[in-house]
Amino acid sequence: METTVDLAASDSVSPAVKLPPLVRLPRLIQGIAFTTMRMATVRRLSRKYGPVFAINIPVFGRTVVVAEPALVRQVFTASTDDLLNIKPNLSRFMGPGCVFALDRTDHRNRRKLLSPPFHGKSIKNYEHIIEEETLREAANWPVGQEFRTLEPMNRITLNVILRTVFGADGVELDRLREIMPRWVTLGSKLARLPQPPQTFEFGPWGKFAATRREFDTIVASLIARAEADPHFEDRADILSLLLRSTYDDGSSMSHQDVSDELVALLSAGHETTASTLAWAFERLRRHPGITAALAKEADGDENELRQATILEVQRARTVIDFAGRHVAVPSFTLGEWQIPQGYSILVSISQLHANTEAFPEPDRFDPYRYIGNRPPTFAWIPFGGGSRRCVGSAFANTEMDIVLRTVLRQFTLDSTNDSGEKIHSRGVAYVPKNGGRIVLNRR
Repeated sequence: METTVDLAASDSVSPAVKLPPLVRLPRLIQGIAFTTMRMATVRRLSRKYGPVFAINIPVFGRTVVVAEPALVRQVFTASTDDLLNIKPNLSRFMGPGCVFALDRTDHRNRRKLLSPPFHGKSIKNYEHIIEEETLREAANWPVGQEFRTLEPMNRITLNVILRTVFGADGVELDRLREIMPRWVTLGSKLARLPQPPQTFEFGPWGKFAATRREFDTIVASLIARAEADPHFEDRADILSLLLRSTYDDGSSMSHQDVSDELVALLSAGHETTASTLAWAFERLRRHPGITAALAKEADGDENELRQATILEVQRARTVIDFAGRHVAVPSFTLGEWQIPQGYSILVSISQLHANTEAFPEPDRFDPYRYIGNRPPTFAWIPFGGGSRRCVGSAFANTEMDIVLRTVLRQFTLDSTNDSGEKIHSRGVAYVPKNGGRIVLNRR
């Protein structure tokens, strides 16, 4: 069923708009379902209404959900003047100075500053840190008994990002290791809820704000120390690179903007990678043939199968299930539809990853589908797409590659016939419900 809306009566410049099939459920029911069972709700609605439909939900309001690769191409290649970042977005947690808060020219300029630390040459400098942190964490793993991998992976990825961002250890980084996991977990839960109209100094919102203030204090101290370093110009840590970087007009980021970007890097940059790694171990435990082939490959210098496995884990166990945009023009053309100004557009990543045309037998875990083939650009999008594709995607990919290689060189992974772990929502990210449990033995 399609819905045609005439906006002419209220806005003389707005043409009649034609919406996709509208979900015919009370808004309260839509909101509860989307908030508590987002991925499952979108899957069920897609079966009923097709790959594009309109809903009305808390936080994002009137929204069009898209899971058709051709339409996703339109969304990701649209002018950044027509489609802005979804509103609200993660900037409400990470601060107005981070890249999530910026649009148009401001966004393009900021990405130019953020890109150099994540170029191939820079990432190469961080590879030894990833291996060191994996070996440090693995030294404490129980041998021959089952344990959860989610928490160890979170520690590895957090330590990696802290060391690459700040370049050294110290009391401040120890404190960040203590507060950041709890802050990220709380933020993920609050992200599902509308933001309260006023700032609270109590309850979860107050606790969240207090932790952020402590983070800013720590970062201010680390910035002062970095800038006072007589070798500041030679430092290769991400903090120093950001502090030295300048826009085309010669201006630089404010210290508060740097702090906002760093909280975005530390929170978004470690949890999603850790969750994907936990899923990788959960999947490999149930596919011993693939694990054996990966172990053999890890003894050499090749990584084709390991890269294919990472691609397949990201597809089959999607950690972030949507990418969003906000319609800024009077009407945005999306295929046969006309989406009015003020609407949100949510690209359903999980539904795209289950597309049978792009991925035959999508329920089958099969890294070999990528050997000699790259996944379709607008059907495989774990890092989002377009101008807002994750700036740290190459870093995350390298991190997952090295962690898997290091573990496979040190351990053998026991297989199991148990059914796969269920998908569990932590608010923003989806993780293995039982933590990605495995049994390892030293090689």
